[in-house]
Amino acid sequence: MEIVVVKPGDTVYSIAEDYNTSVERLIYSNKLLNADNLVVGQTIVIPQNESKIGNIAVNGYLYPNINKNILNEALPYLTFLTIFTYGFDENGNLIGINDDEIIDIAIKNKVAPIMLISTLGKDGKFSNSLANSILNNKIAQKNLINNILKNLKSKKYFGLDIDFEYIYPSDKDKFIDFIEKMTNTLNQEGFPVITALAPKTSANQKGLLYEAHDYKAIGKVSNAVLLMTYEWGYTAGPPMAVAPINKVREVLDYGIKEIPNKKIFMGIPNYGYDWKLPYIKGKTLAKSIGNVEAIEIALKYNAEIKFDNLAKSPYFNYIDENMNTHIVWFEDARSIEAKLMLTFEYGLTGVSYWNLMRSFPQNWLVLNELFNVYKIL
Repeated sequence: MEIVVVKPGDTVYSIAEDYNTSVERLIYSNKLLNADNLVVGQTIVIPQNESKIGNIAVNGYLYPNINKNILNEALPYLTFLTIFTYGFDENGNLIGINDDEIIDIAIKNKVAPIMLISTLGKDGKFSNSLANSILNNKIAQKNLINNILKNLKSKKYFGLDIDFEYIYPSDKDKFIDFIEKMTNTLNQEGFPVITALAPKTSANQKGLLYEAHDYKAIGKVSNAVLLMTYEWGYTAGPPMAVAPINKVREVLDYGIKEIPNKKIFMGIPNYGYDWKLPYIKGKTLAKSIGNVEAIEIALKYNAEIKFDNLAKSPYFNYIDENMNTHIVWFEDARSIEAKLMLTFEYGLTGVSYWNLMRSFPQNWLVLNELFNVYKIL
C-alpha cells in the first residue's frame, strides 16, 4: 500500500489523479468524513490489493454497550473479541455483565468471544486487596475457577483473559500459582487462557504495576500473554505518544527473552489524548479522544499534523476559542503500520486493540493490506 501524507494544496481529487485511482475509492477505503477539507499532515491510504506479508491473530477489547455500527466495522478483521469485564467477590462468586448479545454477534461473524476476569472495582480502579484476598484463600479460589468454567460453558465463550493489575509484590508467586491452576483446569475442558501483563523492560523493574508480573513464570503457565504496550502518554501524565514505537520495542526486546514469541500478543491503542498547555504535574488532565476525532479537531482549528520519527506517532498543536494552547497525540495509518510491522519483525502471534469503542477505519484498512487475519471458528 501507499500512505500519502497530505501537503498544502492537496485535495482528494489531486491525490486520486496522482495515484491513478478514483476519488470514490479513496473516500470509501479511508471512510473520509471531510473529503473536501483535508488536513495538512493527514494520512490517506492508497490500497494496492497485492499479496500479504503474513498471517496474524487479532483481538479487540470492548464494553457490551458498543455502538453496533462500530462493532460491525471491526468484526471482519478480528480473530478474538474480549468483553470487558467480569468481576468477582472475595468468596469467588462472579459479578456478571450483559454479554449475551455481543457473544451471539461474535459467533455469527466467526469471531471467538473471550471472557475477561479482572480485579476492577466499582470505582473503576484495579483492587490489589481483592486480588490479595482471592490469591490467599484456596477455597474461594477454587470456587472462582469453577464459576468461571461454568460461565465459559454456558455462555459459549472460547477462552479466558486474566487481567489482575497492581498486585502486591508479596503475592507474585501466588498469582503465578493461580494462573497455573486456572490454565490446567480450563485446558482440560478445551478453553485457552491468556494473561494480560504490564509493559516491563526488565525482570527487576520497580513499581506496583510491574513487580508481581513475572514474564518468564507467567509465560510458562499461560497459553498466551498480552503485553499492554500503551499508556506511556496517559491522562495524568506529561504530553507524549500513547505507544511510542521506541518504548514498545524495549518491552518486546525484553518480552521475547522471557516468553516464546508465538505466545505474545502486542497491545495497540485505539485512542489519543488532548492536553491543555502548559502541563502542570498533578493538575493537568488530558482528555481521551478517538483517532478520527483528532483529525476533526485539527480541521476545526486549522492545525498542521506533524510526525515524530522517534515515536513513530502523529501530533499537532492548536489554540482553542479561549486562547488556550493544546497538544494532541494520536494514531494514524503511519503509526499503525509501524506497530503492525513489529509483529512481523518479532514473529509475534498477533495484536490486541484497546479498545474497539471508537471508529478507526484506516486501522482496519492498513491491517488488511498487510496481513491475512486468522479465523478459528
